[in-house]
Amino acid sequence: MAVVLLVSCIASAEAQVLSSRIWPARDYTRLTLESRDEIKFTLFGVKDPERLVLDLELAELSPALLELNTKVAADDPYVQGLRVAHNRPGVVRLVLDLKAEVKPQVFTLKPIAEYGHRLVLDLYPVVPFDPLAALIEESEKPKALDKSKAPRVARLAIIVIDAGHGGEDPGATGRHGSREKNITLTIARRLKALVDAEPNMRALLTRDGDYYLPLHVRVDKARKVKADLFVSIHADAFIRAHARGSSVFALSERRATSEAASWLAKKENEADLVGGVNLDVKDVYLKRTLLDLAQTATIDHSLRLGDLVLRRLGAVNNLHRPRVEQASYQNRLARALLDGIRDYVVKHPPRPSSPLALN
Repeated sequence: MAVVLLVSCIASAEAQVLSSRIWPARDYTRLTLESRDEIKFTLFGVKDPERLVLDLELAELSPALLELNTKVAADDPYVQGLRVAHNRPGVVRLVLDLKAEVKPQVFTLKPIAEYGHRLVLDLYPVVPFDPLAALIEESEKPKALDKSKAPRVARLAIIVIDAGHGGEDPGATGRHGSREKNITLTIARRLKALVDAEPNMRALLTRDGDYYLPLHVRVDKARKVKADLFVSIHADAFIRAHARGSSVFALSERRATSEAASWLAKKENEADLVGGVNLDVKDVYLKRTLLDLAQTATIDHSLRLGDLVLRRLGAVNNLHRPRVEQASYQNRLARALLDGIRDYVVKHPPRPSSPLALN
């Protein structure tokens, strides 16, 4: 047995875990403990077999902790099981039995939106998921296409589809309890299926489950596959219930162009804080992301794509309209998005050099 990691944090007040959540995903698994006061903790790793031990300075085992082991999914890529019990007076020990070695990150988040204090433990794979390898593997699968009708192209256009929000960040909440994060993921999956059916396109989802990815991670995935387009899908509610329609946002070098744009931009810019970003490791990636997005050509092409998509979408209701939750309407949205993307690819064919170049 060998101890391999030690991380600790001191809080000034006694805390009690009020809520616990586990978000498993291929990219990483997140464990969140929510409390009224910041939790004092110590984290260390143990080998043979692989385990992580999280000691929490708590006076009692709350129901939220006792039920945590029931939240471990059988298909969690990294967590085999979880145990929690009193270790010594004033200390509750949480042991995670791992399926493989991981790179853990642990940090705390201050209260924001509907959340209180959060203690977050992220488990990343030692070898990060490679989106390019996954895209190439999927592209090599045989497609049921009529080759006589398929256009000759220099290479496949790579479309990265981003389902907004996810995990700790639900996005907008509809009048009937719908969550933006679920609606955007459903539409993204429908759009991916449509794009993959095109003879000259392939799609990659930034997330394919209910978990949160910071903005810089989403953009980095697009960069790794040398994407031609990055389309982020949102289903925004607005401060006025009668608001309806569609909108396209591109990074502004100045300020928001309207009250609505300002309100929506503020809400989306706060998503990383609600979703739970480790600010200690974010800054360098965020600066690079903003630099990439701020290129004049990028903004110009974003607006061109936006115009084409809006022409196809027409009048689309916001999240507070029940029909956005209906499968038939989501199919219509996905089809309209595909038509806009197809229009753009016809006007702006992809560059010949690509990981998905055709022989």
